[in-house]
Amino acid sequence: MSIFPVRPVRPIWPVLLLSLLTGVLAWRLWFHERSGLDPHAQPRLVIPRGDLAGDEQATIDIFQNASPSVVHITTLTVRRDFFRLNPAEAVPEGTGSGIIWDNEGHIVTNFHVIQNANGAQVTLADHSSWSANLVGYYADKDLAVLSINAPGVTLHPIAVGTSANLQVGQKAFAIGNPFGLDQTLTTGVVSALGREIESVTHRPITGVIQTDASINPGNSGGPLLDSAGLLIGVNVAIYSPSGASVGIGFAIPVDTVNRFVPELIRHGQVVRPGLGITPVDDAIARQLGSKGVLFVGVEPRSGAANAGLRATRQDRTGRVVLGDIIVAIDGTPIQSADDLYRVLDRQNVGDTVAVTVRRDDHEITVDVTLTPID
Repeated sequence: MSIFPVRPVRPIWPVLLLSLLTGVLAWRLWFHERSGLDPHAQPRLVIPRGDLAGDEQATIDIFQNASPSVVHITTLTVRRDFFRLNPAEAVPEGTGSGIIWDNEGHIVTNFHVIQNANGAQVTLADHSSWSANLVGYYADKDLAVLSINAPGVTLHPIAVGTSANLQVGQKAFAIGNPFGLDQTLTTGVVSALGREIESVTHRPITGVIQTDASINPGNSGGPLLDSAGLLIGVNVAIYSPSGASVGIGFAIPVDTVNRFVPELIRHGQVVRPGLGITPVDDAIARQLGSKGVLFVGVEPRSGAANAGLRATRQDRTGRVVLGDIIVAIDGTPIQSADDLYRVLDRQNVGDTVAVTVRRDDHEITVDVTLTPID
């Protein structure tokens, strides 16, 4: 038998519960005292900021004046079900921007915006949507013209400037619909002039404007404006490994746009001037030791044919017989097909150019009248 008295064991949980409740009560009292809660809190007094700075108001005016001339283009593609049990339907394929060119409903955009599309929908700044028809395109310059049958009162043609007197450092403003976001303005400067980019046909687009105004996917086809709100270019591309703007954007100069858009509206295509030859790929020409433009065909009744230019050919044994090699036009050296295209881009059908060719072991110069090419 134990000699110590036995005491009953008391449960500990009431003590723990009491301690917990005490701690919670103490924390709530501390929180209310320290948190700064005030049941009588009111909104702060708003201080009028006064007039906007002059450059801010100028930017606002540019956007407000030009944005009604910018449209959102949704391209459509035809989709059929696998069993062809249901009618084909047009579904959205991509988006881009465009510019209202005139009161007749012509819309200027990039060719790559509508390339491979089966149709397009144009949404105006008032959010009305219109089915668009393709008027024409010039893939070499990444330009296309659409038309919509919208009332003239809803159309606000863009104010057109010139790109001939642009200077690096002057302000530039881009309006478009990047990533499908409606009516976005970005600002920057003209970063460089005379850039060259490659079109979807792999031909050079020369005289391109470079800007650091953000140009993102969906901005293509939208306007680049100067500080007077005048169109100076059509936004066409960005240079970015990631596909997002990194401050290097490009725009087709408005003087190029203003030259070719009327032709597209009149004829549905651009009538390009040419010599009437079929150039050899530059890589093949180099393999043959040619420094200049080698050609393998001369179109009948073309300027080249009338001037007596000789094409490279194969004899009966299959041996390659080199013909004339174009080395200069109007004194401008020609070393590649791109050089040839750059020179001809400045000419018109019917112009006569002095073509210098290397024939055998000597050079001759002949006058060639430029003829239309497809």
